Amino acid sequence: MLKYRDGLAAMPTYDVVERPWKIKINANECNLNLPPLVEERVLSRLSRVAFNRYPNEEYDLLREQIAAAYNLTKENILLGSGSSEIIEKLFYSFGGRDGTIVYPRPSFSMYGIYAKAAESRGIAVDLAEDYAFDADKFVNAVNDNKATLAVICNPNNPTGTGIPLAAIERVAQNIDCALLLDEAYMEFYGESASELLTKYPHLIVARTFSKAYGLAAARVGYMLAAKDIVSTVEKSYMPYHLNVLSVATADIVYQMRYEYGPRIDQLIAETERLSAELKKLPGVTVYPSVTNFVLVRYAKAVELNEELAAQGIGVRSFNKTPRLENCLRISMGTREENDIWLKAVQDFVAREA
Repeated sequence: MLKYRDGLAAMPTYDVVERPWKIKINANECNLNLPPLVEERVLSRLSRVAFNRYPNEEYDLLREQIAAAYNLTKENILLGSGSSEIIEKLFYSFGGRDGTIVYPRPSFSMYGIYAKAAESRGIAVDLAEDYAFDADKFVNAVNDNKATLAVICNPNNPTGTGIPLAAIERVAQNIDCALLLDEAYMEFYGESASELLTKYPHLIVARTFSKAYGLAAARVGYMLAAKDIVSTVEKSYMPYHLNVLSVATADIVYQMRYEYGPRIDQLIAETERLSAELKKLPGVTVYPSVTNFVLVRYAKAVELNEELAAQGIGVRSFNKTPRLENCLRISMGTREENDIWLKAVQDFVAREA
């Protein structure tokens, strides 16, 4: 008889099942591959990889490069398989059976799963009706529950809302546990908490190459934090947890990150354009977004999602998820793709009006 760890069977799962969409805008991915010049440099670099060696040199090169961009040292940088692995390791490191982890709701759905995996008590703090973040309410929840880790997703996924730096600092000033800022979409927003790292030693910032830099397949992220936090959290990782192909690719992309400026600007412009068009539709609520996606609420969201799926357009439907009832999250594709799905939404809403 096989005996699994207690609680494993009841663990929720994150749905990653996909289908061959004609237009895939359900995962907040970048719908463009590497810029041509970046691709050329990446392929050249990969042609020189020593496949017989462990990825020590590449790992340190990327850490040093990221550290230099933030006026830090490589000892302040920890790499992971996407920022998701980093977040999971932080939950493990600051959680445990005596740990309490506080995070907003709605927000990244994996927070609750990671808390359960870390055998920690997860406390979800509801955002306002319009998904605004209340710093004082969050601080009270952290302190009242004697949290060992507080987590804020900024900009928030799936709502797309940004939290002003002043609100982040208000939280940092008034709690004494570790504070993680999940900044997966920060390149679209621009107001990072990284500038507060030297002022608040309990602050941690997690970033990813998966979104703005379009490296979702490579799975690379990084963490900025005080040296003692990095060295302690690093103990939760296995040796050589990142492969050299991903790290070398991310190193080139980071060197050439300014090549991504025009496409990031384009995604921001498309988010603004599509948000404005969707706001014209009767019965559709569009939430402010500073990301590469937009969240909408519509009474017939389930039926609309079915219609889009029938046309080969994949968006993220939250159906009856608490605080996200009748909501759809739509990532920005290319301008041509955006025009197609917008037309499909407009036609459906017009028929149902």
